[in-house]
Amino acid sequence: MADFHGERVYTSAQGHVPVNPPNGEVPVHNDRISTRRKMREFIRNFRLGPTYPYRDQLLQRWHKGEFWLEIDFSHLHEYDPKLLALLTERPMEYLPLFEEAIREALEKLTFDLKDSEREKLPDFQLLVRSDQVPQQLRAVNADHVNKLIKVPGIVISASRIQSKAVNIVCKCTKCSAKKTIACSSGLQGAVLPTQCDQNGAVILAGQGCGPNSYVVMADECSYVDQQNFKLQEAPEMVPTGEMPRNLLLSADRSLVDRVAPGTRVSVLGVVSLFNSGKSGGGRGGQGVRSMYLKVVGLKVESEGAGRERALFTPDEEQRFVEMANDPLIYAKLCDSIAPSISGDYTNDIKKAIACLLMGGSRKVLPDGMRLRGDINVLLLGDPSTAKSQFLKFVEKVAPVGVYTSGKGSSAAGLTASVTRDARGEYYLEGGAMVLADGGVCCIDEFDKMREQDRVAIHEAMEQQTISVAKAGITTVLNSRTSVLAAANPIFGRYDDLKSASENIDLMSTILSRFDLIFIVRDIRDEERDRSIARHVMGVHINAASLSVNGADDRLGQGEAGGGGRLGAEDGADLDLATMKKFITYCRARCAPRLSEATATLLSSEYVKIRTEMRDRKDDQGDDAQAVPITVRQLEALVRVSESLAKMQLKPEVSAGHVEEAIRLFKVSTGSAASYSTSTMMEFANEKTKQNVERAETFLKHRLPMHSKVNTNRVLEEGLYQKYDQAALSKALGIMVMKGEVKEYNHGRLIERLR
Repeated sequence: MADFHGERVYTSAQGHVPVNPPNGEVPVHNDRISTRRKMREFIRNFRLGPTYPYRDQLLQRWHKGEFWLEIDFSHLHEYDPKLLALLTERPMEYLPLFEEAIREALEKLTFDLKDSEREKLPDFQLLVRSDQVPQQLRAVNADHVNKLIKVPGIVISASRIQSKAVNIVCKCTKCSAKKTIACSSGLQGAVLPTQCDQNGAVILAGQGCGPNSYVVMADECSYVDQQNFKLQEAPEMVPTGEMPRNLLLSADRSLVDRVAPGTRVSVLGVVSLFNSGKSGGGRGGQGVRSMYLKVVGLKVESEGAGRERALFTPDEEQRFVEMANDPLIYAKLCDSIAPSISGDYTNDIKKAIACLLMGGSRKVLPDGMRLRGDINVLLLGDPSTAKSQFLKFVEKVAPVGVYTSGKGSSAAGLTASVTRDARGEYYLEGGAMVLADGGVCCIDEFDKMREQDRVAIHEAMEQQTISVAKAGITTVLNSRTSVLAAANPIFGRYDDLKSASENIDLMSTILSRFDLIFIVRDIRDEERDRSIARHVMGVHINAASLSVNGADDRLGQGEAGGGGRLGAEDGADLDLATMKKFITYCRARCAPRLSEATATLLSSEYVKIRTEMRDRKDDQGDDAQAVPITVRQLEALVRVSESLAKMQLKPEVSAGHVEEAIRLFKVSTGSAASYSTSTMMEFANEKTKQNVERAETFLKHRLPMHSKVNTNRVLEEGLYQKYDQAALSKALGIMVMKGEVKEYNHGRLIERLR
């Protein structure tokens, strides 16, 4: 025992509470010392298996020059639940205490340093992460003040990095006495004393320095970096008819410059209050403060390609693999896309939307160049062909969906804008295409946009970035999003008497960026009209029965299929939630690639299509091609092939996928590119053809050679003689196309040439 009691026993001040404290209360000072000691021992002694994670992390950060330590609340709860309760219930009091404990733990771990070097050890910042249930942003209220909560959302703006004073050194202008004042963290400041205390000296009457004699010595103050963010609710979390709410965030030290506008994050922070200058200026308003979140933990919810990270259970993964192995998964996905919309022309559009939702594979070349994998689709055609309904459905089913209308969208609203607040600071706010990063941006009324606004999204659609150089802010934002756009022809409806280039009022530079372009026609055919009428009536009848049964919410998933059949009864259709999660799973877990055989097949087909376009231009002499066929269309074929393979979770694209991609391309972009005035010679039925031939004979007899006549007068004479008006207009257009008739004064006068 002599050896035991020798110089082998070491003691330290543990800060224990006295056995009989006065009045039965624990002194606050001793309680803080005890809590800090527990925090220090947690960092030093917490163990996961054979490793000490926080001890190792602390030393690694210190050697790298990164002065922050991140702890997991689940580990803290496992070590001491009382410590976790103190941090969550009184974070502003105990977070600085934990940072002091980190410094003490580092001093213990660096025992081999000299005393002079140990005094120069930096202050560490405490960051936390937690798997607790997040609090919705619009649910944050006064009950959460001074509490630690977790809030998800999208960062929509970020301020410049500023210098925030930690300790303010002020100096008296009369006696030169200096005083150090601690500055509150977050958006709070410090108040300078109004009277000088002359460093504690006895001040006699009449010998004071006077009021407000202190000035700040800016060069002697200590500072940390600080940045403010604006967090907004995710679009899918905003209730119908409500405006999205936002909350101000304040991040400092190692948390600055971690996220850019458009990033989805989960923020752990302390709900605090500050005087914004707007709420507390009037009489009786001193108790009114604005709310903000002091960030103590930041987790980016996007990974890799910017898609939202989703967790899947083993049962869900097994189910999705079984769905992908189903040979009919392609047809089931197409049937599940807007099942309340029916018609033969919608089948290929639904298949294209299924490919758009899946997307291709994004690639990074050895030289750093990035090739986009997202698919862009344009629906161009007549009104009342369900274009906007497709866009609304895609917004709901896409992992990240943003809907906007072209008429009410500007270039800044679609890309990014720089705004200036009341304090003169410039903020960068992301637009619709930045907020849709990792999903789909649906743009309706695409043709109603101003030309300069459409040009602004050229970079976003191809390079998938948005470059900003405004008000001294120069940056590049990510917009890795698919674009689904809907537009009308220049005349409102597609005019058969005009060529495709005359109907499409879009520049070839924007058209070439769309992988698939569908010209949607409202063809007047009796059998087709009857089929659509039966389907629409079926939708309304089933909607009425669902309302009686109290199941209105099922209408959005579409109860009626084509021709009046019930689309959900046969079990082939997927519900909205399942399809959304299956799409997210496929996009996260699969990135198909082309094989040598499929690459050869695609390249030969591309050369064939280009040759056909060139021969057609030489034969028909078209002045302008409506939709250009360029190398971008070859890349479009690659992306569509990869998306078809991704539906089946195949690592490699097969010949069947390539054949289906080529078929989709030919019925969409290929058809639009070859659409010309020769389609005027196509007639819906034999009766229409006979009416046009009779009208053409009438016009040849009525129009004298080389004489100009009024067009309306000739058409009125034809109507008087019982000729069909549509047949007269089409016959006149055919004669103009053949060069038999020439138009003057915007078609008001015509002259027969031969």
